[in-house]
Amino acid sequence: MLLSERLAENIRACFTGIWIQSHEHDEALLEMSRLCHSEDWRLLSWDIDRGLQGTELAGDRDTSLLDPLAAIHCLSGQADPDRPTLLVLKNFHRFINSPEIIQALTQQINLGKQARTFIVILSSLVQIPTELEKLFVCLEHDLPDRDQLAEIARSIATEVGELPEGPELERVLDAASGLTRYEAEGAFSLSLVRHGRIEASVVLELKSQTLLKSGLLSLHQGSGSFAGLGGLESLKAFCLQALRPRPQESFLVRPRGILLLGVPGTGKSAFAKALGRETGRPTLTLDVGALMGSLLGQTECAV
Repeated sequence: MLLSERLAENIRACFTGIWIQSHEHDEALLEMSRLCHSEDWRLLSWDIDRGLQGTELAGDRDTSLLDPLAAIHCLSGQADPDRPTLLVLKNFHRFINSPEIIQALTQQINLGKQARTFIVILSSLVQIPTELEKLFVCLEHDLPDRDQLAEIARSIATEVGELPEGPELERVLDAASGLTRYEAEGAFSLSLVRHGRIEASVVLELKSQTLLKSGLLSLHQGSGSFAGLGGLESLKAFCLQALRPRPQESFLVRPRGILLLGVPGTGKSAFAKALGRETGRPTLTLDVGALMGSLLGQTECAV
């Protein structure tokens, strides 16, 4: 279900406090703008840089309302019982722990049921103070699916030969899964600059840079293969059979995974890295040592 559809349901149910978790604020705001246009609802957006903006996002700009508390108070003057009004507060988790903000949000959300005004917080993470937990419903703005990633790729690779087809295109979409629209556009464009066509290896390279930001996961893209790994013939055959490409609509149950247990030096890590290359899949490596912290609760926070 699209974000606009879930949002419309909650507004019709009169949830006047809505928290949307999204890493793509412009895309989420665009979906909300289209929804409000089709439903004849009024949409206001606010951020600390541009202040208050009207429904058309580019017009009705009021830079005098840069104060977050003033942005909440301004919604009282926009009340229209016959026409719902949405106020989208971008990155508002940075201000929400203030006692004044908490009190203002509490009053505005409670009054919103009669005034038909809705507070929508748009943030990349969910950090709701205890006083407001029961007043907000949380929605998630999904990352682009395979069809949307394919559409992005086609919009960038417009020349003949730039966009792969068949299994190679599937590998590109597999590599791009989990990226935002902005990241996918950058990865596809970088591949065109480097190779003249979209290739999965460049997309995986960009994804590996994203993983480095966590400090825990890394993406391995080595040259090892089963040919250079002695023994484990039954394990090789089983994994190649389990991980062979299948149609997206296939209902066959895939194995959930395998557990390799043994003393150091028996080839467990080498097998995992070679398996990724043999099946054309990325191999993620978790640094367990980086999870451990010396302070109480530090390890749990890292997880």
